[in-house]
Amino acid sequence: MIRILIADDHAIVRGGLKQILATTADMVVTAEAGQGSEVIEKLRTCEVDLLLLDMTMPGISGVDLIRRVRAEEPALPVLVLSIHNEAQVASRALRAGATGYVTKDSDPEVLLAAIRKLADGGRFIDPKLVDAMVFEKHSGDVPPHEVLSDREFQVLQMLASGKSINDIADACALSAKTISTHKMRLMQKLGLGNNAEVIRYAIRHGLVGE
Repeated sequence: MIRILIADDHAIVRGGLKQILATTADMVVTAEAGQGSEVIEKLRTCEVDLLLLDMTMPGISGVDLIRRVRAEEPALPVLVLSIHNEAQVASRALRAGATGYVTKDSDPEVLLAAIRKLADGGRFIDPKLVDAMVFEKHSGDVPPHEVLSDREFQVLQMLASGKSINDIADACALSAKTISTHKMRLMQKLGLGNNAEVIRYAIRHGLVGE
């Protein structure tokens, strides 16, 4: 039996995932988490074989949370289930330590196949993203945000989702001054002049969080 921790800040999404998993004979949901800190807490207190993780949650999330999970549980399979269907987002998640990546618009069969493959020690990338991820490094049309650091990329996403500098600082456990510096650098790298341009850029490239 594959024991799964579902981490998503939307109760309806968690409920839907539990219904999907309940149709199987080899999977069971043993814990749920609605924010990043809960994920770490549940991993410490519950028996879990696989973490099914949303990339965008309150508090610590995304790449930072994946790295924290990896530090706590080096061998735990981590399957990211995300609204983001952009190859760059998936690449960063996998580099941070995720072992699989599936988008939320995938068929349930794809999700179940991914869970089973990870539980068997394998890796899984959403079929819709494979080509983009394989060929993005060889394309002359690599998006400008490829040059951003992981933290700059995270700040870009959070700014685009409407969060303030102080909100981002709190979520990342950093000072507002540090976040402002990351913002300035990412805007320079992307040639953006103001917040409206940041939001338009993120929308155009499918980087806006939930």
